[in-house]
Amino acid sequence: MNNKAPIGIFDSGVGGTSIWKEIHKQLPHEATIYLADSINAPYGNKTKEEILSLCIKNTEHLISLGCKIIIIACNTATTNAITYLRNHYQIAFIGIEPAIKPAALMSKTSSIGILATKGTLSSELFVETSKALALNIKITEVVGEGLVKLIENGEIASPQTTVLLKKYLEPMLAANIDYLVLGCSHYPYLIEQLKKLLPDNIQIIDSGQAVARQTQLVLSSNDLLSTSLIKTKT
Repeated sequence: MNNKAPIGIFDSGVGGTSIWKEIHKQLPHEATIYLADSINAPYGNKTKEEILSLCIKNTEHLISLGCKIIIIACNTATTNAITYLRNHYQIAFIGIEPAIKPAALMSKTSSIGILATKGTLSSELFVETSKALALNIKITEVVGEGLVKLIENGEIASPQTTVLLKKYLEPMLAANIDYLVLGCSHYPYLIEQLKKLLPDNIQIIDSGQAVARQTQLVLSSNDLLSTSLIKTKT
């Protein structure tokens, strides 16, 4: 595999660009190809079979373009498909899933909130992770129904978005959370909105920086880091 080959990234729309930004910040010399499957967005309300089929299609397209690694910049796609993809393709995959564990470890109230899609919250991987922490931490899970579509339409600061966020935050605030985990790569675009609606003591966690660090680690361990100044493509 050529170390000058691009990093492939895919998501169900523009949400994964929040991950791309962290990748570009951490690895500015790497070329990237971002695949936005907007026509099938959101993935969160699809069946596991539908999600897997779309992930296979995205993976094979990025491989055909010569990518050296693939980042699944979608929580729903990761939790439902990454095991299959790793077992069926030789290329390395970096996934993204809700940062429940760090939130649970840092929580002082022993109560955290997860805002995610239905597809992520109902996945086997998420359920297993949640069960492992359930004895020590209260987890309030909320499906952010409708948020992805609003973000895709550019309505990040719209009144409708604010109404939905207030509704989804209500049970979390009632549970006395001190950490809010964003379980969808679209949701970091709502951080400024969320900060206006949340008390100062509640910290917001997303996975972008962790994904960028893991990507660098995997590329380095496989001697695939770019050694030249390559202009990043999008």
